[in-house]
Amino acid sequence: MSPVEVPAQVLAGLRRVFGEASPLEQVRIIEHSRLCRMHLGAVATTRRRRIYLSGSAADFFGEPLLVLHEYCHVLLQWEPGRLTRTRYLWECARRGYWRNRFEVEARAFARRYRALYVAAHAAAAAASPAQSPA
Repeated sequence: MSPVEVPAQVLAGLRRVFGEASPLEQVRIIEHSRLCRMHLGAVATTRRRRIYLSGSAADFFGEPLLVLHEYCHVLLQWEPGRLTRTRYLWECARRGYWRNRFEVEARAFARRYRALYVAAHAAAAAASPAQSPA
């Protein structure tokens, strides 16, 4: 399936959190992904510069904590090379999913920056009311 365009409001929120220099436009969102559905029960899974969704992008963009969580994986873990498939699987084997250091970090990041993201998202939505909310 082809990548989905990220709504302007979502990009505004992400820019506020990750900074203007962050390579946000390089991250591709793939909805209804077979790869994601292979991870039984997963709503999303990531790889370098990719977020694969089991469902729709619209649903994903409507969940600020999930958006921040997945972008944290991509931009702060995959991009600098801290996260690899081998390291992730090793963490899961050692600690399980919930205590996996990559997941713990992404959940904490999402909670920490949620308010900042939501405020920037709302400001962008108010500045361009002609765009559909996402």
